[in-house]
Amino acid sequence: MTFTLFKVKRMVKLGARSLFDHKLRSFLTALGIIFGVSSVIAMLAIGEGASFEAREQIRAMGSTNIIIRSRKPTQSNTTSQGNQNLSVYGVTYDDAIRIRALFPSVKVQVPARIISDYIRCGAVRLQGRIVGTVPWYLTEGSIRMAKGRFISEEDQQSTANVVVLGDTAARELFPLSPPIGQTVFLGSQAYTVIGITGHLQTTSQAAEATAKNVHEAYIPISAARWRFGEILVKMETGSFQAEQVELHELTITAPSNETVIPIANGVRTMLTCFHKEKDFEIVIPLELLKQAEATKRIFSIVLGSIAAISLLVGGIGIMNIMLASVTERTHEIGIRRALGATRGDIVLQFLAEALLLSLAGGMLGVALGIGIPAIVTHASGLKTIIRTDALVMAFSTSMLTGVLFGLYPALRAAALNPIEALRHE
Repeated sequence: MTFTLFKVKRMVKLGARSLFDHKLRSFLTALGIIFGVSSVIAMLAIGEGASFEAREQIRAMGSTNIIIRSRKPTQSNTTSQGNQNLSVYGVTYDDAIRIRALFPSVKVQVPARIISDYIRCGAVRLQGRIVGTVPWYLTEGSIRMAKGRFISEEDQQSTANVVVLGDTAARELFPLSPPIGQTVFLGSQAYTVIGITGHLQTTSQAAEATAKNVHEAYIPISAARWRFGEILVKMETGSFQAEQVELHELTITAPSNETVIPIANGVRTMLTCFHKEKDFEIVIPLELLKQAEATKRIFSIVLGSIAAISLLVGGIGIMNIMLASVTERTHEIGIRRALGATRGDIVLQFLAEALLLSLAGGMLGVALGIGIPAIVTHASGLKTIIRTDALVMAFSTSMLTGVLFGLYPALRAAALNPIEALRHE
C-alpha cells in the first residue's frame, strides 16, 4: 500500500514537471477546460436567475389562489340608444356570492371599492375613506363591531343606504348623542348609521388611513356601485363608448394545492352557466408555476448541453496534445521501459499529466465561472444564481473529461515496443 502510494506521488511529480517544462503549451491546452467549466457555471447561473424571478412573480400571486378576471368578449352585451353604446360584461358581485355559497371551503377575497369623499353631519365635515364591501368583510378579521350591526345580505341585495362608521368618525360626528339611527351624508347621498366599528386591527389599509387621518365608513358594495358609479366612458366624435364592469378581478383561495385545479374547474363551469358569453378568464398560478418549473428544467438542460460542448472541445484538446506528447517522448518512454518501468507506470504518468491539466483548468474555470455572473449582474442588473451542485457538476465533469480523453494517449504510450522506442529519434 505504501509502495503504491509512493509510486502515485512520484508519477504525479513527473507529470507536473513535464507540464512545467512546456508552460505555454500546457496553459493553452487547459484553456479549453477553463472556458468549458466557466461557461457551464455562468450559463446555468444566468438561466437559474431568470427562472427564479419568473417563479417568484408567479408565487407572489399565491400558489393556492385562483384569479378570475373580466375580459371583454368579441361580441359583448351592448345596449344602444342613438349613438350611445353601453357594454356590460365581466365578473359580477353575484358571481362572488355564488362562489362563496357553492364552494364553502374556499376563501373569497373580499371585493371592495374604495372611494375618497367627505362624511358630513350638520356643520361637521370629515375627510372620509368610504369602503364599498360585502357582508362577509367582517369575518376577514380586519375590523370588529363595537355597537350595532354590520352590512347584511338584505342590505346588499336591496342596495340600502346604510353605513357603518369607524369609531373615530362616530365620535367626531356625534360627540353628544348615540350615532345608531342617525343620518350622515357621504358625498351628496344620505345614509343611515347602523353600526360602529371598534379600533382597526393592524392592516396596511388601516395603517395608511390612520397615518392620513382619514375616517372610515362602510357601505354595501351594491350601493357604492350605483351611488358613485362604475361606468367607464370613452368619448369619441359625436358619440361615446361606455363599459360597465362590476368586478375587474376576483381572487379566491383554495384550502390546499391539491384542491386548486378541481375548484378552478368547478368555478369555470359555474361561470359558464351564468354568463351567456365568455367574458371572463381564469388564471391559476399553480399551473403557471408548474409550467415555469418544466420550462426551467428544459432551459437548464439546453444551456448545460451547449456549455458541455466547450468541455468536449477542451477534452479533444487534451487528447490532441497528449498524443503529440507521446510522439515527442517516444525515446524517453523507451528508456523508462528499459530501466524497469511497467506499462502501468507509463499509463499512470500520462494519466497524471491529463488529470493535472484538467484539475488546473477546472479550478480556474470555477473561479471564472463565479466571476462572470457577478459581472453580468453588476453590468445589466440581471439576477444570477450560482448553485453549489452546478459548481460540483462542472468541476467533476472537467476531471472526468481529463480521464476519458487522457486514457487513450496513455494506453498508446504504454503499448510502445521498448526496443523500437529506444531506436526512435
